[in-house]
Amino acid sequence: MTKVKTIDSLMRYMRDEHNIHIKGSNHKRKLRNFGYYHGFKGYRFIKSPQNRINFNDFNEVLAINNLDMELKGLFYPQIMFLETALKNYVLEEVLSHSRTDSFDDIYERLLDDYKRHVHHSDNYKFALRKRLELRNKIYGTLSRDYNTGRQVVQHFYHSDRYVPVWAIFEVINMGEFGHFFNCLNKTVRREVSKSLLLNQAFDGDALMTSSIIFMIKDLRNAVAHNDVIFDVRFKRAKIRKSLKKALQNDMNIGGINFNSITDYLLLLVYLQKKLGIPKTELYRAVRRFESLIDNFRQKVPATVSHQVFHTNTQQKLIALRSYIQI
Repeated sequence: MTKVKTIDSLMRYMRDEHNIHIKGSNHKRKLRNFGYYHGFKGYRFIKSPQNRINFNDFNEVLAINNLDMELKGLFYPQIMFLETALKNYVLEEVLSHSRTDSFDDIYERLLDDYKRHVHHSDNYKFALRKRLELRNKIYGTLSRDYNTGRQVVQHFYHSDRYVPVWAIFEVINMGEFGHFFNCLNKTVRREVSKSLLLNQAFDGDALMTSSIIFMIKDLRNAVAHNDVIFDVRFKRAKIRKSLKKALQNDMNIGGINFNSITDYLLLLVYLQKKLGIPKTELYRAVRRFESLIDNFRQKVPATVSHQVFHTNTQQKLIALRSYIQI
């Protein structure tokens, strides 16, 4: 059985094994606050444990932690806005095409993307299975929320009424919402894409919105659960080439690959501009991001800052400002 280390022994371990200068009551308090296991072990590498950061001083660890927390504070309001807006835009088109708010009717009429595939083909079976799973997940969510006393669900069941699709959108998570969108037929997906002002030349299958939903879902979950985000290790969704090309074309910014947190700022600003957010607010977000980078660079060696923010970061931010101005 491994012997449990005290806070003092952890500090000693960091000095002896990691060659990090950490000493005194101030460092001890800060190590306690953000934790050795959640904090230091989470911030001592970039993307994978094999890519260690060569820290020399505990203050450098604190600088990365502070950067990460500030990034979460910057992104969280934007993510919440976009989650709500995306659901509203999809809901608007769904109701327009269905003429009903009944999920069962919408399921039969609109959530039938599987039909575009050859009958009994692997793609057909996969899409149909996803459609069936979606229905089960939504019913499961409604059952769970009824049992936990969620008012928006209990209200309809106690009134002997079905839960309308708009209420379902209130209780499903971003992942379930993304699967809902994927199951919609291409006609509805296309109208959503147009209403979001996405570049239709790059959205041939009308699934660019889906990629956006799942990308925001990954970032949202990381922020909500206080996971590390500065090195985009949260990225799970497969990012469509068409989305990257659309962003690079529309924003006149090269090298967008979402291997850096800077690219997620580009995406958030891009979407908010499409949705009519004032330029002043978008500029404010960019200025805050730039300020975070400047503060971080002052507190860590250049070798560390260059690992976190790639050499083309400044070029991207200059181009981003130009895009906002258009």
